[in-house]
Amino acid sequence: MYFLVYLPAFCGTIIHDYGTNYVNRLSNRMNGQKATDDDAELVGRSQKGDLDAFEQLVQKHQKKMFNIAFRIAGDHDDASEIVQDAFVAAFRNIRKFRGASRFTTWLTTITINQARNRLKQVRSRRFHEVNSLNDPIETRDGSIMADPPSKEASILDRLEQRDLREKVQDCIAALEPDFREVIVLRDLQEFSYEEIGTMLTVAAGTVKSRLFRAREAVKDCLKRAWGALNEP
Repeated sequence: MYFLVYLPAFCGTIIHDYGTNYVNRLSNRMNGQKATDDDAELVGRSQKGDLDAFEQLVQKHQKKMFNIAFRIAGDHDDASEIVQDAFVAAFRNIRKFRGASRFTTWLTTITINQARNRLKQVRSRRFHEVNSLNDPIETRDGSIMADPPSKEASILDRLEQRDLREKVQDCIAALEPDFREVIVLRDLQEFSYEEIGTMLTVAAGTVKSRLFRAREAVKDCLKRAWGALNEP
């Protein structure tokens, strides 16, 4: 995987979480086999109102959807809410699923859309919080004193910045959403270009172009981070 070339500290996690699926899918491609949807039975039962079947789908895919949501949103709490909303939306619309793509592709599309909505809410909330923090404060003698937030990093922030694993997430989170989505879906989740194109409603060529730019941006970010981590 290209991503592993410049993310050595992340190799173990990626291989542990996604290696088995990647090997199986690669084997299928080499053998000329078309990917099958092993969720078809559970989906069919869910469409008939079988709640136990849908619960099995949740148990099976919630970790993968959380990983996607977290990589895109960059926050555990936001990712949890994104996944919860995604499964609620999937449950409500399960009868509309026609099997034109794999269930995981359809579910990932829902998760990405929920993550996009969440990011918009977060940006709006942060804008209002910043304005509130910069509002003048009235002192005891009635004078007005501005109290902007400190620009200095806290000790905790400095310690976290020295953790390369977290810096990887920082670099991914710093990408524009369009580029962040493709690098998460391709290099961390191992979806094909065609599947990603379906999820994002763009051509496979666009996916490849965005992926190239995303990889270059993350690589440059990690080079800078690595230099900072090795400063005395």
